[in-house]
Amino acid sequence: MKDYYAVLGVSRDASQEEIKKAYRKLALKYHPDKNPNDPSAEERFKEINEAYAVLSDPEQRSRYDRFGTADPRQAHPADPGVGDLFDLLGQMFGFNVTGRGRAGPRRGEDLETVVTISLEQAAKGGEVEVRYRRLVLCEACGGAGGKRQTCPTCGGAGRVRQVQQSIFGQFVTETACPHCRGRGYLLSETCPTCGGKGRLEKEERIKVTLPAGMDEDDLLRVPGAGNESTGGAGDLYVRVRIKPHPELKREGKDLIYHLKLGLAQAALGSQLEVPTLEGKVPLEVPPGTQHGAVFELPGQGLPDPRGGRPGNLRVVVELVVPKKLSPRAREILREYAAEVGEEVPPEGWLEKVKKKIFK
Repeated sequence: MKDYYAVLGVSRDASQEEIKKAYRKLALKYHPDKNPNDPSAEERFKEINEAYAVLSDPEQRSRYDRFGTADPRQAHPADPGVGDLFDLLGQMFGFNVTGRGRAGPRRGEDLETVVTISLEQAAKGGEVEVRYRRLVLCEACGGAGGKRQTCPTCGGAGRVRQVQQSIFGQFVTETACPHCRGRGYLLSETCPTCGGKGRLEKEERIKVTLPAGMDEDDLLRVPGAGNESTGGAGDLYVRVRIKPHPELKREGKDLIYHLKLGLAQAALGSQLEVPTLEGKVPLEVPPGTQHGAVFELPGQGLPDPRGGRPGNLRVVVELVVPKKLSPRAREILREYAAEVGEEVPPEGWLEKVKKKIFK
């Protein structure tokens, strides 16, 4: 049994924000693009994604905390009965104590796909179309793969048993039937449509609802939208990617905007407009504003997906010094320097220095 908390390196009482932060750090470190030709890094990356998919979903995390698995079909009651206790021993030591089989069709595989949205979509939420490919049951054979006949080796159970004696008594070891590979049947005739596989690949388009305030790498679970199998369909996990905004930067629920101010605007003050996700809003810059000053606009950030207070927009001032000045502008600046007592070199000093150096 995997310890998903250990995989992400967080405690069992870690908050969702701590889990997300740990996931981002590890996913960046072990991403296949950063570790080409490294199978161990790729396997670690898959393990990290599996852990995050469970722990980031409150329902799955709760089930995992109670039963040690996120799969409801494998979850044991908190107070197991005798039969379930024997099953648990069998999982631990590799034998079947009760002789009960676990035959039956298996559920389809879970899938993961990516949807890219704008920052505005992340803030407002709403529906988005997701395109992906999955395996669906072949309509021609209903997923059977062809005409089936019961496996003569296992009698359709899909497993074979071997009785062993030990100091603890008699134990029954169960393994998958080598003849039918655990399926319980053989194909006497192969379906020409699917070639005996029972499934075909199909492109799907579905609408997924985005909660307002989604963040980068958030996962949305769509039950039953994964690969189909005769035992049911798996789930689809939609990973969110957010396109960079041309003017605004996101930090959690807050937004950051870097406001470029000229010398005169900062010294004399000015009335400007700054961008938000809902359009531009006015901002009054007081006289004497310094480089690095921050103006905060409450409620102009992103909503809290958990229903808390929305974030703010932080406007950070960047003082812009002109690289080129007209003769008149230079004259005015020299007059300003003389007025406030700032020492500046005389006109033409740089040219004199260059002549001395390259003389």
